[in-house]
Amino acid sequence: MAEHNQGGMGQNKDDFPKMPKFNINWLYTIIIIVLAYLFFTGGGSIGKQTSINATYSDFKKFVANGYASKVVINKKESELKMYVKADHVRQVFKSGARDVGAKPYVVVNFGSADQVEEYLTAQQAAKKFSGEIDYETTDSGFWEILLSVGPTLLFIAVWIFIIRSMRSGGGGGMGGVFNVGKSKAQEYGKDTIHDITFKDVAGQDGAKQEVQEIVEFLKNPKKYTDLGGKIPKGALLVGPPGTGKTLLAKAVAGEAGVPFFSMSGSDFVEMFVGVGASRVRDLFTKAKAKAPSIIFIDEIDAVGRARSNNPGMGGNDERENTLNALLTEMDGFGTNSGVIILAATNRVDMLDKALLRAGRFDREIHVELPDLNERKAIFNVHLKPIKTDKDLDIELLARQTPGFSGADIANVCNEAALIAARADKHSVSQQDFLSAVDRIIGGLEKKTKVMTAEEKRAIAFHEAGHATVSWFCQYANPLVKVTIVPRGRALGAAWYLPEERQITTKEAMLDEMCALLGGRAAEDLFLGHISTGAMNDLERSTKTAYSMVAYAGMSDTLPNLCYYNQQEYSFSKPYSDSTAQKIDNEVLAMINGQYRRAKEILDNHRDGHNRLAQLLIEREVIFAQDVEDIFGKRQWTSRSEEILGNDEAKTEDSASPN
Repeated sequence: MAEHNQGGMGQNKDDFPKMPKFNINWLYTIIIIVLAYLFFTGGGSIGKQTSINATYSDFKKFVANGYASKVVINKKESELKMYVKADHVRQVFKSGARDVGAKPYVVVNFGSADQVEEYLTAQQAAKKFSGEIDYETTDSGFWEILLSVGPTLLFIAVWIFIIRSMRSGGGGGMGGVFNVGKSKAQEYGKDTIHDITFKDVAGQDGAKQEVQEIVEFLKNPKKYTDLGGKIPKGALLVGPPGTGKTLLAKAVAGEAGVPFFSMSGSDFVEMFVGVGASRVRDLFTKAKAKAPSIIFIDEIDAVGRARSNNPGMGGNDERENTLNALLTEMDGFGTNSGVIILAATNRVDMLDKALLRAGRFDREIHVELPDLNERKAIFNVHLKPIKTDKDLDIELLARQTPGFSGADIANVCNEAALIAARADKHSVSQQDFLSAVDRIIGGLEKKTKVMTAEEKRAIAFHEAGHATVSWFCQYANPLVKVTIVPRGRALGAAWYLPEERQITTKEAMLDEMCALLGGRAAEDLFLGHISTGAMNDLERSTKTAYSMVAYAGMSDTLPNLCYYNQQEYSFSKPYSDSTAQKIDNEVLAMINGQYRRAKEILDNHRDGHNRLAQLLIEREVIFAQDVEDIFGKRQWTSRSEEILGNDEAKTEDSASPN
């Protein structure tokens, strides 16, 4: 026995018969065969009798007794099916309704279809048969089988697809079913990197300098680490919409030449619990595997919004779980791991404080609206593909677009090209650009809007009042043109060339307020009544007055006080009711004072205002040169007016009255 055991232990593995390896496809095949057998043998009704064969005599007896609910005749096969009423199943099948199928029927062979039809017609007349008579021209057995088996086969196919998806998920659990838990970040490598570089980003020199340093960190980290410096973990791009935050991130990707993962903040948010946190972890796992790399999260406020102090009040658990996962991942990898996070938002005030602390977003890069020189550079970028006139003054265009973002300037250039193409021009002129600015700011010109002569006169006096008062206010913005052609929701407008100031004085704000109230003052003084046309002017002047009194401390009654409502205040307004009354009184006195001042200016220049209004009624559009011809040269000249004066003749010659 001992020798026998030793011999058995000494045998090679190849001597044993090889067993076939288990394959999941065997299980699929067995399931399909079993289900096919069930359906071909009566579906889920095994043991139940669905149909029986009967003679023609039995058929006539069944019909005469009122057992038939429906008769289907197949003339080609000389066969009919008589469906039995539920109340008479036992008389026909000799068993109860539970022992037969859902629609039991009797199969009968007949000799002549005409005889069957005559018999059924007679039974209908005798009220023995009240069911339907139908005809079956083709053999529908295949289609019946297909309709009965098809849904189940479809279910099996979907189930097999889901199982295989789970297996291909690499052990990722249910997250591999449709890769729900995987991040949706678009990866750009060295071969698929953006063509955009810092040369394509006009303006924003300060922001470019800071992100350029991040690119240098990624290209040559040893230069900084040898001196003990640490690579920043993250940089937050903050600024108004359209200022080029996403474009700047694309330029970083193009300059760095490292893997770049781009994802929107809303891509983390999902209706399934835990999916957002799973996507965050998956994104950082991919980025770490390809370090050095950059992660860019656009509109991070969608997931990084400040968490509620009261968890039971309006909290979104899924969003907060996603934010917690993001905070953990940003603080989890090493400082010099080579993964840098860029994020963009225009609502930094809504972000959670834990997200903004040092060690997560070390830098907050402000991408502001472009100034004059930056707008000129942006115009030069967007004008490259456009065929323009040689005498195009880019500086005038830049001065005509204060407060415009880079996206707005791109829209101006495109709109100007469309306007020129609409007029069948071969190049885009300066007037096309000015018309594009008017179109974007004021809206579409409505030449077909019907106005009465009295309405047109009231609008002309209103707009002439703005022009007259602003002409005699030292700090009012220089006038460009006045129009009474309706645009958008406005029936008329006075266009100015505003000065770009870093700070604004009280005198400048009062002059602008006086110019705003000039339209209402002209109506009151020269027409004897006021209208609703000054609603926008009153809204702007009221907001200006409240900001001067409550925020800027420019009040005589409440000097040097700022009641700006900071976040630390837990109540609605940081002042008492008596102070609120003082603020209201001061605002009212300030606005009424400027209103009286506007009426005085108009009264002193009554003849000139009336001539200006009449010229506006005749031509519908007048320019600064026309105002100068009536009132004389303006006493105060600014840099904008000097530029405007040099180009006024060209603008007026190229513009035709609307």
